[in-house]
Amino acid sequence: MSNHSPLPNESITPADSDASATERYHRRFVRSVKAPAQFVAFWAAIALPFVHLPLLARGLGDPTVLLAFSVLLGVNVLALYVGHEHNQD
Repeated sequence: MSNHSPLPNESITPADSDASATERYHRRFVRSVKAPAQFVAFWAAIALPFVHLPLLARGLGDPTVLLAFSVLLGVNVLALYVGHEHNQD
């Protein structure tokens, strides 16, 4: 008794195996980077407001302090966005 497949052999392997291999590598890379990036962003979003406090205590009248505060606020918002799904199983 033979095990004859109803599909021809060409349909088993994709014709563009290089593209699918690249896509698999890309998905694997994204999965391996996503969890650590979310972890770091989550904890950065928690810690960054404590860095804001000395800047606010000093006052935002100085342009360099205002710039530093604005940049930290932007980084904090970015960290909140990236880390918001951390550990939500």
